[in-house]
Amino acid sequence: MEQQRPLDDARGREVESPREVFLSRPVLAVIGALVLAALAEWIPAFARLRVFSARPEAVQPAAKPASSVAMGEAELQQETQGHGDGLDAAPARTPKRAALIGTSTDPVPNDLVDRAPQVELVAADGALTGFFGALERTRRKEAGAVTRITHFGDSVVASDYVSGTLRRRFQERFGDAGHGFTLIANAWPAYFHNDIERYATAGWKVSRVVGPLAEDGLYGLGCVSFRAEKNVLARFSTPKKGEFGRQVSRFSVYYLASPGGGAFQISVDGAPHTMVDTHAEATTSKVQLVQVPDGPHEFEVYTKRGASRLFGVTLERDGPGVVLDAIGIQGARIRFLDKQDDAHWAEQLALRSPQLLIYEFGANESADGLMYPMPEYHRTMKEVLAQGRRALPNSSCLVIGAMDRATKTGSELTSLAIISHLIEEQRKAALEVGCAFFDTYRAMGGNGSMPKWVRRGLGQADLTHPSAEGSDLIGTWIFRALMQRYGEFLGKAGVAGASPSARTATSSPSAR
Repeated sequence: MEQQRPLDDARGREVESPREVFLSRPVLAVIGALVLAALAEWIPAFARLRVFSARPEAVQPAAKPASSVAMGEAELQQETQGHGDGLDAAPARTPKRAALIGTSTDPVPNDLVDRAPQVELVAADGALTGFFGALERTRRKEAGAVTRITHFGDSVVASDYVSGTLRRRFQERFGDAGHGFTLIANAWPAYFHNDIERYATAGWKVSRVVGPLAEDGLYGLGCVSFRAEKNVLARFSTPKKGEFGRQVSRFSVYYLASPGGGAFQISVDGAPHTMVDTHAEATTSKVQLVQVPDGPHEFEVYTKRGASRLFGVTLERDGPGVVLDAIGIQGARIRFLDKQDDAHWAEQLALRSPQLLIYEFGANESADGLMYPMPEYHRTMKEVLAQGRRALPNSSCLVIGAMDRATKTGSELTSLAIISHLIEEQRKAALEVGCAFFDTYRAMGGNGSMPKWVRRGLGQADLTHPSAEGSDLIGTWIFRALMQRYGEFLGKAGVAGASPSARTATSSPSAR
């Protein structure tokens, strides 16, 4: 019997040889599919096409390059209403949480609240000397010894989470030297500060490092430039409730002087105080200081003539004490700080002159995934940290590592794999520049911790942000870790009777 020859199904004819079998269309199609599948396993950009391994966590598209972000200004259409008189920015547990995880929750263990920090600060010897030296002068209650901390971050800091806890912990122990820096108005809907009352009319026009971008790259310390014609108002006052920020002895307005600049009126407690003309022959950063008797006060900025360009206002006391600026930028990555003009950025940092710079980013970088390569992330982060070191050579810096972040697939909550890679690059960049590093991810419990935190009410329903309790817990851990290092500093300095033990704090909303 004649042997049956294989058929090439695509063309309906007999295949003449084994070579033709391998070169036939069906076989080539199968080989091509296998090659594509292999590429999908190894190339992150093709991750969604994977068939052999589980699909990775869903990530948002990478941030658009700066060139694609609009230039110019956006006008704020809503009034700013901020009454942070001891209240929290948002409820600790959102209604969506029950729908997300069901009705069962895990209790928060008592030792999670009361114990010492799970991780210590990682820092080279001397990395925090500048900060601890200032803090020791404050502790000794030297006249005018104000220790300043400037805390940069993304949406967590924009709502004064973690930063608000750090401010309160330091002020409990070393004295309340005032609230610090705040933006002229709410540059984002979620912008909020504890322990201060704020109001602004609509009509302020903003340029931000997250867009729309300012053509000159001048955004001020808060990374937002505010411009307004006449008859636009911003008001700031000490809170009427709570334990913190109740007194102030000096206000400072940070603004830009430039050719053709307008004028704004400053009022204190409802009475006109100073008219500030922002016209100047050359563009430069300026600060208008207003001294008041130490106590509760209200402070207003009202544009009167031309176009005035302002950045923010600080509330301080003469000290001794600690003041912490919460510079939160919604949607930011740490590299966005480099969108500032370099000379202007250095000028702004020097004008504020904090003894400690804190950087807390990573949530938005995790959304980029591997679309933004880790070597590039490391390089750009290191450049930002180095800029701060050059502007403030006698100050210290601290990088707070990214928190765990999760995604929901069906009923399963899974941590994003990218987080561990971000943490490693953050740690390396911090130590290479001479900053300290706190591993929040490890303190939370590492991989899989955010799902557990959500079930315990320590994380929010978006699986990215901590709740009020969670933020308080993280801030308290960071404060205790700093105090542990501060104790070592005092021991080496031979300071007698200066135990730096932090008072026990809880993570209940009332503690905030």
